[in-house]
Amino acid sequence: MFGVRENDITLATRHRKLYKRDDCCIIMATRARSTTHVEYEIINYLGTSMYLDDLMSQMIPEGDDVAAKRFKKGAENICKFLENMAGRRLHKLPKTHPAYLPKEDE
Repeated sequence: MFGVRENDITLATRHRKLYKRDDCCIIMATRARSTTHVEYEIINYLGTSMYLDDLMSQMIPEGDDVAAKRFKKGAENICKFLENMAGRRLHKLPKTHPAYLPKEDE
């Protein structure tokens, strides 16, 4: 699951498995409980696992401060967008999920 190696430590519970990798990252593998749950996990995975270095080197010519500023602003906007999308799904996660937050009454 997501590059877990043979020498990784595996902690299992009834509904999920936590994999502790050598670099101290913990990846949770759990059964998809709803479409919203899957959407949240995909958004979270993209936000924590994607590196923009290759795209950045293609879009910013060396010494182009304007392109660098635009790229930084665009990346910040997309990060905010992903955080917002994930945040709107927290109350729909399974109640046993570590990120679950009950919906606040307005």
